[in-house]
This record gives sequence, structure tokens and C-alpha cells, in this order.
Amino acid sequence: MHAVEVRDHIMIAHSFSGEVFGPAQKLHGATFVVDAAFFAQSLDANGIVIDIGRAHEVLKEVLTPLNFQNLDELPEFAGKNTTTEFLTRHIHDRLAEAARADRLGRPGSELHSIRVSLHESHVARAWYEAPIA
Repeated sequence: MHAVEVRDHIMIAHSFSGEVFGPAQKLHGATFVVDAAFFAQSLDANGIVIDIGRAHEVLKEVLTPLNFQNLDELPEFAGKNTTTEFLTRHIHDRLAEAARADRLGRPGSELHSIRVSLHESHVARAWYEAPIA
């Protein structure tokens, strides 16, 4: 399996509902380093998995609506705990849409999967990985 990974970051604020979250039930901030890995069984005729520049542009586009936002105030997240795990799936799904729309310099049908990792700190991260289809 071949892979290309691009990286960016976001700064957000949010709070959680549920006793399990302890003090994180209060509004707090987080800075996430976001890695998006794109996987293909083989390289294309150009010798690439995807175009790195396009992948970075698409990742930045997906992250822009989240960056410097209080996620509690965004209608699409109303009533949801925007945990690190939740956000990995949200970002994955937007990247998969871009892949299926052939926006990465290679037909999305030729790609296998995408993995999105969010690093909360140097000691904790979460990721979501799934096929693009």
C-alpha cells in the first residue's frame, strides 16, 4: 500500500456534555495538528498516490470552517460532543467527498482509503480510517 500524508492545524473551542468529561464540560480550547493520509494500492501513471499540493489545499479548505471557531455555536454540531474522535470522522468525510469528486489529481475511484489523525498534544491523538467509497 502506498500513502501520501499532508498536515495542517486548527485552533478551536468547545465543551462537552456528560460526567465522563469532568472539567472538559466547561468551555475550553484545543489546538489540533491534523494529518490526512491518502492510500492507494498502486501508483498512477505519473508515479504518485495523489498530488500533494492539491491534497494540502483540500485539507486547508476542509479545516477553514472549523478554525478559530467555538464548535458549540456551529449549527451542524448542535447537540453533539465534538470530541477528537468525532472530529476525525467529520474531516475524513469531507476529504472523501473531495476524493470522490476527483479533486486530488487522481480519480478517487483509484484510491483505497483515507486516515485522518488529530493530535491533541505530544501524548495523545485519535484517528479515523475508512475506504473512500
